[in-house]
Amino acid sequence: MPRASGNGRLADQQITRITHLELDNWRNFRHVDLDVEGRAFLVGPNAAGKSNLLDALRFLRDLVDVGGGFRAAVERRGGVSDLRNLAARRYPGIGVRVVLGSDDAPDQWEYELEFRQDNRRQPEVQIERVARAGRSLISRPDDEDEADPARLRQTALEQVNLNRDFRDVAAFLGSIRYLHIVPQLVREPDRSVGHTNDPYGGDFLEQVARTQDRTRKSRLRRIRDALQVAVPQLMELELEHDVRGTPHLRGKYEHWRPQGKWQSEADFSDGTLRLMGLLWATMDGNGPLLLEEPELSLLPRSSATSRRCSAASRLDAAAKSG
Repeated sequence: MPRASGNGRLADQQITRITHLELDNWRNFRHVDLDVEGRAFLVGPNAAGKSNLLDALRFLRDLVDVGGGFRAAVERRGGVSDLRNLAARRYPGIGVRVVLGSDDAPDQWEYELEFRQDNRRQPEVQIERVARAGRSLISRPDDEDEADPARLRQTALEQVNLNRDFRDVAAFLGSIRYLHIVPQLVREPDRSVGHTNDPYGGDFLEQVARTQDRTRKSRLRRIRDALQVAVPQLMELELEHDVRGTPHLRGKYEHWRPQGKWQSEADFSDGTLRLMGLLWATMDGNGPLLLEEPELSLLPRSSATSRRCSAASRLDAAAKSG
């Protein structure tokens, strides 16, 4: 349990991870109840629900996303009827509950949301509850919701006038990141148009370019060092802009010619681009990182591909060591 300070109040402790997840009637799941470790792997056949489980966490992120919110998060997924489990009859509500904390204090916070659609097919909060160390901070519907049912079209989590006592929860959920790099989007010349934080890599190079120069160079050096396990000829890795200002990654490869040869992301293999994106993501941000099929294009079909997997492990160890 969180420790108490001298004045009897709970001492502030940073939320570092999700420790427990429960779902009810979420897509293909009637019920999910599982403890979550610091590093978790979802393994199963196609259509088992791996992506749906990750999407429940993305949904919580979308609740507090700038320009998003409860209604947008539901509509983005096709509405309540598309989200709700087809077998739901007696209990038609959709529920998501997470427990947040750290290794030392795994149950610092609890957030629960249950919702359904109203008679106009709009999402409506049925239950919303926030607790800290077992003490309830908010429980909805409350008297104000009863007096003004329109309030139930928004969660307290997304409203700054209501989430004052649990903004740490909102900030943590907002830090959840999802990544599933599609190399073709990274190579597309107009990839950055209209994209912001695109989980499929549409603005990956824009994200790299927006990073402070010193930090960017340090990260690219570490990625280069990790990639040398799989591509020992890689000598340099840097970002440059073309005449239109479009950012490009380019790598210099050791070559039979004295000066070597430069290649851009258009020349990199799918596996190399995906691994670059994965390695960058491990160094960018402190919140939960959701990786969809991280092994794609990296499966050990050959010893060279196996070395790419070793590169990811090498950078992960380096990141942990500081």
